[in-house]
Amino acid sequence: MLRDILNGSDPQVSAVVAVIAQVSPDILLLTGFDYDHGLHALCSVVDQLGKADTNYPYLFANPPNRGMASALDLDGDGWMGSAGDAQGFGEFAGQGGMALLSRYPIATQDVRDFSRFLWADLPDANLPHAKGAPFPSRQALAVQRLSSTALWDVPVDLPGGGQLRLLGSYAGTPAFDGPEYRNARRNHDEVTFWRLYLEGGLIADPPEENFIVLGNANLDPNDGLGMRSAITNLIRHPNIQDPEPRSKGGAQAARLQGGANENQTGDPALDTADWRDLDGPGNLRVDYVLPSTVLRVQETGVFWPASQDPLHQVLSNQGVLASRHALVWVDISR
Repeated sequence: MLRDILNGSDPQVSAVVAVIAQVSPDILLLTGFDYDHGLHALCSVVDQLGKADTNYPYLFANPPNRGMASALDLDGDGWMGSAGDAQGFGEFAGQGGMALLSRYPIATQDVRDFSRFLWADLPDANLPHAKGAPFPSRQALAVQRLSSTALWDVPVDLPGGGQLRLLGSYAGTPAFDGPEYRNARRNHDEVTFWRLYLEGGLIADPPEENFIVLGNANLDPNDGLGMRSAITNLIRHPNIQDPEPRSKGGAQAARLQGGANENQTGDPALDTADWRDLDGPGNLRVDYVLPSTVLRVQETGVFWPASQDPLHQVLSNQGVLASRHALVWVDISR
């Protein structure tokens, strides 16, 4: 990935830079971004953004659970050392992590990183079982971390004083499961973590007012696979508002692509991810920016322009999409 960024000619990298530069958010959470110890890849992307007059002087990233070796059979296939046996699915350490970019100072000394939190330690954890026994084993569940990627509480210093707490995460897929529904159960509990955190039911005091829950939950409240009650309960939390960012492109894509989209019940204008339509789940709402109720929402959107919009061409470069996920944005004030 670093090579592709540095050579300046990779079409996907160019498309990603173009999308970010077009929306130009003050704070941006990137998911599915490979982590390296010196943050060389992240800094290189920031350099590319700077050339597009979009500057981010403050960065944060920690090692993700994806690709972190466990030395155990965590996926229950009878083998050890595969991508499924890492703490989060990944073929190498740091694969598909998260990164935070900001125009405002990040209080890195006060970051709370809950990525090491064990799944079994979550109150009422929805742990998998097979034939009456813990799946894949009692030993595996004793070391299995809850988060597939990361769970961060990151304070950002705001102009004029005060902080905004960013509760960021990237949950694992609820699909590709066996009869024990390990992936679906883990995804449910990853999303549930933030609800319990806000209710004071976990290991640290929750943020009181200025916070935003954001990231990829890999879970739609109406359609697709997974235990949808987790995301429904989160977006309906009394301290959270769901501004329901939408796009014209999402609604158009669902109508034109058909397939799985034809049987969905959710509003396609809220979709944030464009997946396969004939042999897949179709388009779903899985990416969220959920401000606390004390924050004032000014405008919202999903950067997914309709095909007739001149901005539609920003989504791809040389026919290569920036991502199957669209950038979700929320403009807030205090």
